[in-house]
Amino acid sequence: MSWAAGTLILLGALLAFSGSLGLARLKTFYERVHPPTMGTTLGTGLILLGSMLHFSALEARPVLHEILIGVFMTLSTPVTYLLLVRAALHRDRAKGRDPLHGAPEGDQGER
Repeated sequence: MSWAAGTLILLGALLAFSGSLGLARLKTFYERVHPPTMGTTLGTGLILLGSMLHFSALEARPVLHEILIGVFMTLSTPVTYLLLVRAALHRDRAKGRDPLHGAPEGDQGER
């Protein structure tokens, strides 16, 4: 049981780490905001599942309060993502920038 819990926790940590790498390596805000959101959602789910498995085996009773944490993370992370992107999109449009390329609209240059 400990091996299964450890494997789930390690996989969750690797997914969260991959989201962090995406945050550090991608260029624009719109590209950077996506990997941490996905890594956090799935990574947190796997870590919580591993935690539930470990403590349920350790205490010989079902430990389910991690489900509440998972529900809050699953609901709040995508909502936060959506609000951040909408705010950035509003800011870029107000400043006259193209949200996809960062250049002023109408001044795209040759591609």
